[in-house]
Amino acid sequence: MKKTIKVLSNIITAVLFINLILMAFLVVSSKASGGEPQAFGYQLKKVLSGSMEPAFQTGSVIAVKPIDSKERTTLRKGDVITFQASEDKLITHRIIGVTTSGDHVMYETKGDNNKTADMEPVLSENVRAIYTGFTIPYVGYFIDFAQSKEGSAILLIGPGLLLLGYAAFSIFQAIREIEPKSKNRDSEEKTA
Repeated sequence: MKKTIKVLSNIITAVLFINLILMAFLVVSSKASGGEPQAFGYQLKKVLSGSMEPAFQTGSVIAVKPIDSKERTTLRKGDVITFQASEDKLITHRIIGVTTSGDHVMYETKGDNNKTADMEPVLSENVRAIYTGFTIPYVGYFIDFAQSKEGSAILLIGPGLLLLGYAAFSIFQAIREIEPKSKNRDSEEKTA
């Protein structure tokens, strides 16, 4: 029984510690990159609209791989790209047509759930990344929360407090186990 409790205790400690590290990584990564967290060379983007449903749902997180200027001109019909639509707006849509004019390449894009193609063609210079096929549903809502001041505080302080609370509980349990043993020894010494 004691061995089971010890194993369970170690598992809980590990889970809380990993949670603390993961939350710190997400919050720090999203702040350092200017909004979107990054992991292993991939950017994690939040899906803010339903234009690409059912490929990915609103509130999902998708992984996109940033591409260089050479790769921007070699994209094909069917690729899902993230492009700069305006100074402060990124869009992720599927390429439905490619037009080449000398050294310039333009992509016609469309959201899978949209009835019509996007109004403006996308210049290859405006393409920032390509979708990797990795999607996690509903995590975008969590990242939005993590990027807020309140969310950052809760997600960094919360797991730390849980870990400290659990450590205090473990210390209290250890002291409770030691006290009966020391009382038994004291009573044995008095009778001897």
